[in-house]
Amino acid sequence: MERIEATVLGTVYRNSENGYSVVTIQVGRGEQTAVGSMPTLHPGEQAAFTGEWVEHTQYGRQFKCVSCEPITPTTLLGIERFLASGVVKGVGPSTAKTIVAAFGEETLSVLTEHPECLQELPGMGKKRWRMIAENFREANEEREAMIFLQSYGIPATLAARIGKLYGDTAREVIRTNPYRLCDDLEGVGFVTADRIATAMGVPPDSPGRIRAALRYLLQEAAAGSGHVFLWRDELTVQAGRLLRVGEELIAHEMQAMLIARDLLARLGGDREQIWLPAFDRAEREVAQRLCELIASAPPPPVLDADGGIDRYEREQGIRFSERQRDAIRSAMRHGVLVITGGPGTGKTTIINCILRLISAEGGISMCAPTGRAAKRMTETTGMESKTIHRLLEYGGEEGAFARDAEHPLECSCLIVDEASMIDVMLMRSLLRAVEPGTRLIIVGDSDQLPSVGPGNVLGDILRSGVVPSVRLTDIFRQADTSRIVINAHRINRGDMPLLNEKDTDFFFERTESASRTADKVVALIEKRLPGYLKLSDVERSRRIQVLAPARKGECGVIALNQRLQETLNPPRPGQDAITWGEKIFRVGDKVMQTHNDYQIEWMRPTRLGWDRGQGVFNGDVGYVTETDLDEHTLTVRFDEDKEVVYSSADLENLELAYCMSVHKSQGSEFPAVVMPVFGGPVMLLTRNLFYTALTRAKELVVLVGSEATIRQMVENDHILQRNTALAERLTEAAAMIHR
Repeated sequence: MERIEATVLGTVYRNSENGYSVVTIQVGRGEQTAVGSMPTLHPGEQAAFTGEWVEHTQYGRQFKCVSCEPITPTTLLGIERFLASGVVKGVGPSTAKTIVAAFGEETLSVLTEHPECLQELPGMGKKRWRMIAENFREANEEREAMIFLQSYGIPATLAARIGKLYGDTAREVIRTNPYRLCDDLEGVGFVTADRIATAMGVPPDSPGRIRAALRYLLQEAAAGSGHVFLWRDELTVQAGRLLRVGEELIAHEMQAMLIARDLLARLGGDREQIWLPAFDRAEREVAQRLCELIASAPPPPVLDADGGIDRYEREQGIRFSERQRDAIRSAMRHGVLVITGGPGTGKTTIINCILRLISAEGGISMCAPTGRAAKRMTETTGMESKTIHRLLEYGGEEGAFARDAEHPLECSCLIVDEASMIDVMLMRSLLRAVEPGTRLIIVGDSDQLPSVGPGNVLGDILRSGVVPSVRLTDIFRQADTSRIVINAHRINRGDMPLLNEKDTDFFFERTESASRTADKVVALIEKRLPGYLKLSDVERSRRIQVLAPARKGECGVIALNQRLQETLNPPRPGQDAITWGEKIFRVGDKVMQTHNDYQIEWMRPTRLGWDRGQGVFNGDVGYVTETDLDEHTLTVRFDEDKEVVYSSADLENLELAYCMSVHKSQGSEFPAVVMPVFGGPVMLLTRNLFYTALTRAKELVVLVGSEATIRQMVENDHILQRNTALAERLTEAAAMIHR
């Protein structure tokens, strides 16, 4: 391996995902090219590159580096170039020249040890010198952390994220416990942390390694499959496969974690469940608080329910079924009520009637898990509905809500829609803010896919039989004309949808291959459907949504998004684009947040200026409104008019949303849905996924693919059972209250 020291002249290409860069460097008096994974380098910086010279067939001689270490300059010219390179925010060429002229070769020492000396410079105000000092300190810490981390084979981009997270403590944290990365840094799994630990000499049978693996497997089971616990025997087998150590070592460390209460055990029949304490506490608290709300039911309204229902029917020109009337009466009578049913069964009409009957009580709040669901609730009821996070006044740190048991919601009735989407952690936070004596009405479709997050809250509540509930089955909405509604219920019963009827809101386009299916989906979105629905180019991506069962394959989310972007928003002269890995973002692109980010800041325009806050959440959809190539940032406007500026580090959590997975579409409703149905993984081609996709459409559904795949989905009623215990805990909590 050869080591060369060079001055960076510029960056020709950089992949922000893995740090792979092509940079021009000055070696002696000559100009060369260096390629490889490296930290962000600015023109004027000096760095040491370790690697070898290679001859590229197209680009000629290059230095292929395996590591890159920025060098602290020592000459006056080098120091000036370093400060002017952009590595220290707020210092440009002019300021760099002024600082070096004042402090000479002691410049970097002054910035490190006595930055207050900067205020001696002409025109250097108090605020500015402190900003420069802080930016220099942060840049120094990140550079030192990068050098240390890369010495253990950590990729440049990951090293940058670690340095940003831990600052000057990065080395100490990694040396002490590299497995902390699994818990502290989203997207870093056990395998990555284990590779770092191995490079640092951590032995395979280390107790810390085994314990980190057990926590990781439980967290992955929650994030990937929604399980809040794993059976002990299954967890042991998975850990053995991951760690490649004996089961006796795993059993020993698991028992030590149980004794220390880092894990919890619970008997489920003749098998033992292993829990992370956070999920155990959350389920117990949800059960306890629901039972307390049931026991503290408010007195029924003075208004005669049947008389009020009769008046509402006359005013609206409708007729409720007896089951619908029973749902309305139950809402008046019980402290907690669950109303569940499929599309067209009248859930919205019932809610509107309930709102009318209890409006005299005042203090009604409504919420839903997503911005789109909350907006739809506002449109259908005429009353303001908020996202759960906004209702609870989310404060910027994970789980930090201003509204809780100490500062509860100020309402006499809370109505929660799209409850199938709510995971156990969010439900716990919501119930903490609901005072005993508050009327709680939970609305949702239990036949849809469960929440993306852990737990099966709505399903478990209904299964327990503890919470009063009403299931609506009769179809009312557009009963004579809507084949969307009819077919959704047919699928839910295991019957094939009606595919060949004319002049309906449900169409089927046959194709012979996956590639032809993808071609037809793109053609439908490009011209046919906008023409049929009389939509402008702007309305097209807002009113038509492609939903795919799988992420991969020709008809998957990834491939269709690339094709739809090239068709609907192709590159144009003068249009800037931001690249992150394989993803390209342009102004006008429809995008989605893919992970909860509790720290990212947003702004919302108001009549008095700007409202500010933190947090963008998994599934939030918006549109790119601006790009800044100099700063490598882009701005996205989400529902509720929240504007978020994404830096390079944030872009990993953003993806195109012309096509989205059915799972990600939960809680949303679109005027038109197009769905490819041609082959795919058996585990995804299920009846409830198909049902969920259809129930996202309000006015039009177009299926593209084969009848064989449709039949396969209808007949596949397998539902992955989540490991949860909320139903049993509701039964236990109810028994305790009634003793």
